[in-house]
Parts: sequence; C-alpha cells; structure tokens
Amino acid sequence: MVSARPAVQSLPAYRPGRNPADLAREIGVERAVKLASNEVAFPPLPAVVEAVTTAVAGTNRYPDNGAVVLTGALAERYDVDPAQVAAGCGAVAICQELAQAYNDPGTSIAFAWRSFEMYPLLARVAGARAVQVPLAPGRPGGSADTHDLAALAAALDDSTRLVFVCNPNNPTGTAVRRAELARFLDAVPTETLVVLDEAYREFVTDPRVPDGVELMRGRPNVAVLRTFSKAWGLAGLRVGYLLAEDPAVAEAVRKTHLPFSVGMVAQAAAVAALASEDEVRARCAAVVTERERLTAALRDRGLGVADSQANFVWLPTGERTAELAAALESRAVITRPFAGEGIRVTVGTPEEDDVFLAALDDALAAAVR
Repeated sequence: MVSARPAVQSLPAYRPGRNPADLAREIGVERAVKLASNEVAFPPLPAVVEAVTTAVAGTNRYPDNGAVVLTGALAERYDVDPAQVAAGCGAVAICQELAQAYNDPGTSIAFAWRSFEMYPLLARVAGARAVQVPLAPGRPGGSADTHDLAALAAALDDSTRLVFVCNPNNPTGTAVRRAELARFLDAVPTETLVVLDEAYREFVTDPRVPDGVELMRGRPNVAVLRTFSKAWGLAGLRVGYLLAEDPAVAEAVRKTHLPFSVGMVAQAAAVAALASEDEVRARCAAVVTERERLTAALRDRGLGVADSQANFVWLPTGERTAELAAALESRAVITRPFAGEGIRVTVGTPEEDDVFLAALDDALAAAVR
C-alpha cells in the first residue's frame, strides 16, 4: 500500500458550507438558507453574464496561462506594473503557492488565531511549522477579538518566512488600523514576507482601517491578497490575485502556479467585473446597510456582536456553539460554527436574515424551556 506523507494523513479536510438543497431535503422543508460561506446574495453582474457567455465558445482551447488581459487590468486599477501582479485560482490557491515558494521543512508560517482556517493546513502541507498567535481579547459586549500585532511581531524568528495578516479578520470581522499595522510592518525583518490577506476589503467602512496596497508601497517584503469571490460575486469561478511591491514575489507565485488553473471563463468574468466597479460598490453598500441592521438586531437579543468590517458577523457563543448551530440547521439555516468559540453568519438578503433571526429566536427559546 502506498501511503501519503504523515503530515497529509493527519490533515483535517477543509469543510465547505453545507449545500442548502441537501439540508432542505433532509429535514423536509421547501428551502434552506445558507449563511455559511460569505458569498454575496446578488446574482452575477450583467456584464459578467455577457462575458461568460461569449467566453464559453472558446473553451475547447487552453486559457492564457499568464492571464495577461486580467493582469493588465489589475495593474492599471492599482497603479502597479504588471510584473507586480499574479493571478490565481482564488486567493487561497495563492496562499498555497506562497507557502510552496517560500517555505522549506524547518521554516515557519506565522498568523493570528483564530483566523482563516486554511493557514495552519497550508503550513502542514508545506512541511513548515505553524506559529499561531492568539488574538487579543475584546471587551465583553464591546470589541471582538482582533490581531495582537505586538505579540505577532514578537513571535517571529529566523525561521519565519511568511506572516499572514487577515484584515478584516475571518471569522471575527475585526480589523486592525493604519498606525498599528504600519508599526508592525516596519518591525518585521526584511527577510520575512508579510501577506496582507484582504479578501473582504471592499466591505470596510471604518476610515481608520488602511488599504493594504498603500501600505505595501515602498515595502519590498509586503504583498497583498485579494479575491473576486466575495464582493465581486465570482465565488463559483475562483479568481484571486496578489499584488507585490517586489516583482520577485509575484514571480515566485507564478513559478509555483498550477498551469491553466485560472480558466478562460473566469478570466473573462473578472475583467468584466472590474469594468463594472460602480455596480459592485453599490452592492457592497447594500451589504453594509444590511450588516448594520443584522448587527443591531443581534445586539437587541443580548448577543455581544462587535462591529464587523466584512460581509459577515461573529457570534461569540463559546461552549454553546455546536448546540446552537445544530439547532439553527434543524430550522433550515446553515451557519459556520467554530466549536467552543463562536458562529460566523454571512450577511444575506434582508429576507434571508429575517429567516435566520426567527430561527435564532426559536432556538434560544427552546434552549431555556
């Protein structure tokens, strides 16, 4: 029998959000609501549908492996050279390519915890050590846990090749601010690459939360990750990208890139989405409005929900997490629980969020009976 590496054998599989159609059939209801995967509820942009329809006619051919048109559009949008841009099959694929490019066994990857759940898995696959730095605790009924950048900087050593800073942080929705992030970047050794993972940047409304691209400029050991899967509505097509001050970083990602992994249809969709930025911004504004309504409704129910800068909210439910998530699922609402810690709830449509709130009320009332 041929065995996988021990690190892979012990690796937990990534758990995507459950399919709502499957849940609806299982519990015998007409429809289930999925608020687990941070997708936007809007349908694809009209320009995206048109671009995808046109691109499909050419899918008997391989896509452009360099995603030249998309790379050029991103370079123009962010005022960087195309050599500073690398596209990938979602931002998470680029995370893996970064680990492959920079980490050997015996090196380490540092990040806050809890944060994006793929970070420790990527370290293990690369044979690197995962350095998990606890989030700074928030105030009860006030701010949620967020990055402790001073502790993260102190945890770096000669083995650290990569540092991920998820801003806004997934799953808490909290974000670090400009001055503290700039101090952190200036304190990181130049031989360590800091990756600002900004998958939810488009939903940020706090002016004190910096644009990572601006902080990247003039810092050769800083790169920024963004994605088309969230605000841009292309979760089903998988397109992400990296911007790096040092073109050598983008080149390293391109060297570890799985050939043709950004499909022809995905590239066309991303270019069309970029050309529809005004519509995307309007959609993000609608998400933010609903985020504020949902946050207020949860606080009215006595839940200590902090301000989120993403398209989800974090319920710090502690030891009740698994029980409450299961109760919601039995009432046809799919959320994302993190056992013993909390539940992440995607901001859906007002109708979907009302279904969630009603299910939550019912579940909480049943728990005290």
